[in-house]
Amino acid sequence: MTQNTSILAGLIGAGIQASRTPALHEHEGDAQSIRYLYRLIDLDALKLDISALPQLLDGAQRMGFTGLNITFPCKQAVIPLLDELSDEARGIGAVNTVVFKDGKRVGHNTDCLGFAEGFRRGLGDVKRNRVVQLGAGGAGAAVAHALLSEGVEELTIHEVDPARSQALVDNLNAHFGPGRAQVCHDLASAMAVADGLVNTTPVGMAKLPGTPLPVELLRAELWVAEIIYFPLETELLRHARALGCRTLDGGTMAVFQAVKAFELFSGRPADAERMQAHFRSFDS
Repeated sequence: MTQNTSILAGLIGAGIQASRTPALHEHEGDAQSIRYLYRLIDLDALKLDISALPQLLDGAQRMGFTGLNITFPCKQAVIPLLDELSDEARGIGAVNTVVFKDGKRVGHNTDCLGFAEGFRRGLGDVKRNRVVQLGAGGAGAAVAHALLSEGVEELTIHEVDPARSQALVDNLNAHFGPGRAQVCHDLASAMAVADGLVNTTPVGMAKLPGTPLPVELLRAELWVAEIIYFPLETELLRHARALGCRTLDGGTMAVFQAVKAFELFSGRPADAERMQAHFRSFDS
């Protein structure tokens, strides 16, 4: 992998003003003496919607960006706009990192690796016979792949759009074997027998406050994981912790997806521990 000594990167998404990703990348670039600029391209702030994605990619490529991170709600919509996909991005069906190289746009997925690393570190010893996942979007697809790779025996997907949950379940069963994933038809019943719960919906973000399911469905025996990190303690996690649940916030996933994206953009290994310490320093 060639090394870049000057990086111009950005993040495309909606409602991303609180993102720590620019600071993570630029701080690690500084530590490695790389000229590293990272810009937010916030659809909400620009008063744009997802239909602007083709023009934004064209503009970034023409202006010499090294690459882009892609977040909600663009992780699946970006795929038709790319020239190539990594094996992981193709298998998951979602992209969160685009590298511009030799005139081509290459899509990668670092969310799966990011969530898996956080899960191993924070919930490595939990029971994982039955797990309920909320959400089947771009991040949800990556997290579902990570959960089944980490040994979850049966994953139940709850999603407001039945067609999207079915598509993800079909994808997972094709990759991991029949019966490993199923569509949730009765959330209360699924939660009653679950070992763990993972929220991959945007409900709980600063811009979408609330909980993604009735908190009455939580119980002390559950472990609960989030991928949201602004705020780091969502309402869901606050309720879960009050009950005594084991929990995992979205911080580790945020850091480790950024570690891999940094490496894809720069061609250099990132110091994961340094990036994690910098991320946590925002809360001190």
